[in-house]
Amino acid sequence: MSYPPREPDEPPSPYEPPPGQYEPPPPGQYGGPPPGYGQYGPPGQGQYGPPPGQGRGTNVLAVLSLVFAFVFAPAGIVLGHVAKRQIRRTGEDGDQLATWGLILSYVFTVIGLIACCGWIGLAFWGGSMDGSSYN
Repeated sequence: MSYPPREPDEPPSPYEPPPGQYEPPPPGQYGGPPPGYGQYGPPGQGQYGPPPGQGRGTNVLAVLSLVFAFVFAPAGIVLGHVAKRQIRRTGEDGDQLATWGLILSYVFTVIGLIACCGWIGLAFWGGSMDGSSYN
């Protein structure tokens, strides 16, 4: 970057660096871009991936299993089992999420079944009292 020449009696510009402190390197001095810049991986794989030795992220179905445990527990059971199978196959994170999703889904499903059976039992018991036993 060059600056226009100054007149001898003109004060230096605040935007102009002091002389002799910094000179930009000439073009091509460093030999181009860093190694690996702009190169692609093997065909069929994305250019960017997780660094070597790190996990592949959390399994989405494991998260959904935990969410559906509170929304619709039978769906949480199915999602939890599918998530655990995928986690074993792919090595993703989320095994504990899937386990908790399964536990809570089973607990809420059992509580729901007990509540439905109790409600049906109360309806039959209340309907059997038609007043015929009174004289």
